[in-house]
Amino acid sequence: MKQLAVTLMLCVSLTGCALNSIFISYPSQISPVKAQINSATPSAGIKEVSDKINGADGLLYAQEAGRVAQISGDFSASKQYYQAAERGYKKFDDQATVSVTDVGATASSIFINDNVIPYRGAGYERIMLHQYQALNYLFSGDSQGALVEVRRANELQSAEQRRYQKSMKSVQAMANGTVDAEMQRLDDVAGSVTSSFLNAYSYYTTGLLYELLGEANDAFIDYRKAAQIAPNNRYLQQDLVRLSQQLAMPQADEFRKRWGQAPQQGKGQGQVIFLVERGFVPEKQSFSVPFRIDGNWQTAALATYSFMPPKAKAANISGLPKPLKAQAIANIDALAVTALKEELPMALVRQAARVYAKAEMASSVRSESKRRHNETDYGAIAMQIFNVVSEQADRRSWLTLPQQAQIARSYVDAGEYNVGIDNRATTKIDIRPGRTTLVWAIDTGNYTRFYSIII
Repeated sequence: MKQLAVTLMLCVSLTGCALNSIFISYPSQISPVKAQINSATPSAGIKEVSDKINGADGLLYAQEAGRVAQISGDFSASKQYYQAAERGYKKFDDQATVSVTDVGATASSIFINDNVIPYRGAGYERIMLHQYQALNYLFSGDSQGALVEVRRANELQSAEQRRYQKSMKSVQAMANGTVDAEMQRLDDVAGSVTSSFLNAYSYYTTGLLYELLGEANDAFIDYRKAAQIAPNNRYLQQDLVRLSQQLAMPQADEFRKRWGQAPQQGKGQGQVIFLVERGFVPEKQSFSVPFRIDGNWQTAALATYSFMPPKAKAANISGLPKPLKAQAIANIDALAVTALKEELPMALVRQAARVYAKAEMASSVRSESKRRHNETDYGAIAMQIFNVVSEQADRRSWLTLPQQAQIARSYVDAGEYNVGIDNRATTKIDIRPGRTTLVWAIDTGNYTRFYSIII
């Protein structure tokens, strides 16, 4: 039993050890918070996550807290929580050498599970953090702060692409039958999404903010990047036609022939743009593989996405002179699946090391019991029980993100309108001549919350 006690003491002694996620899955921890978001009092569950920001998984809880505050309309609080998450990312970036705590966490993960390792966030989460922070600044009236964040989001998309290309050689080197089969299955689940860091919703949002804040050339570049990822979105096509003509781009004629003439703003009209977010990104599941090594039972647990929920329906926007139908710009659930696929090879390497280490520990305990001539091998039994209980897949991810993002755009006669989505939730918006009204609708299932700003 000595080895078992040492292992437990190692975990508990780690500074900020993520004890909550070691034996209790992260989705079960965040479930009450999501339920609260989908109620009349969305901010009531924020304490559940904000109290844990100073722990090893603080970066993740800061992202969740920022999103809860944002959905609740408290953009100031959301900004502060997201800044805490940004500091968490920067701390990991700045670690030129591995700290003693990180060494201990990685070592104990070999004997326990990957949840011991401090959460570092997936690339798509970090990009969306800056995208959402830009919206916080915009809806708080700070356009310059919004521009800073959109530039950071763009830089991160480029950095993540470079990082992924460098990592591909390692992925190929570690490939084997099990890895290839699971990666192919996740490919099928993710659909057409091929990388987790190329997010058309982020590119569209950054392009939109560039355009609204007077930087049309940068807007055109980001709209074009978004259209390369989501080529069938007609609103993106119209944006490219309109901006290419406005900027006298050489592609203007090609775009117009391909997609037709873009709608033109009439006299006395303003523009309304909808960002519609629907549902929640799915949770990771776990699957276990029991087997025997040297007569002792071992269990391997891995995170996966075994299935995807039905795609969100296109939002039907009513209350305007003409009905408007939103179109999907990004499936965040597919980005999450792809991120897991990209991480899979390294996760399997850690899993193999953990299975071997646990088998060695069990064998050592069993040998000690035999040396003492025990009739009942209580130490080996306890070791096997501990191995089964402690083998928990790492199911951590930012779970208050939407499942899907949609966009819609139209020129409308100036006036006040009572707009709604799918004949359910409604809100009043004001359209002014020559101005743009941006409407951000967040649909969590039972509730749809609207936030609008005139620019």
